Amino acid sequence: MDDWLIWLILAVVLGVAEIFTLTTALGLLGGAALFASAAALLGLPVPLQLIAFAGSLVAGVVLIRPVARRHLRPPPPDQRFGVQALVGRTAYVTREVTGRDGRVRIGGEEWSARAYDETLVIPAGASVDVIEIEGATALVYPRE
Repeated sequence: MDDWLIWLILAVVLGVAEIFTLTTALGLLGGAALFASAAALLGLPVPLQLIAFAGSLVAGVVLIRPVARRHLRPPPPDQRFGVQALVGRTAYVTREVTGRDGRVRIGGEEWSARAYDETLVIPAGASVDVIEIEGATALVYPRE
């Protein structure tokens, strides 16, 4: 069997294994085997094929792996998205806020609001902290 075909079979097997593991390690090995297959197809001897394999593997580890790891890593736990990113921000009351209803402006957007403490009445123009988001309603508490 020709050397290039052996390298190509190894590349395919490693590529399929990478699909099931999603670690990028087997994919890098498969890519390096593909480069070695190309070297064998050009008629290079086995030692140069091994050098092509090792060189492309090192290049993959140095260039591709950091990018892949950055994309596979989950965001930090303190980084919040969507409406949860509004919790803890300052809002400004545009219409009196009570335990039942009201309106606040959070970062340029107008939200329906309720007082976190249902006995409070917060007048328009006051600054409040967003304590929680319930559906499309911000639960707020006056700043001191």
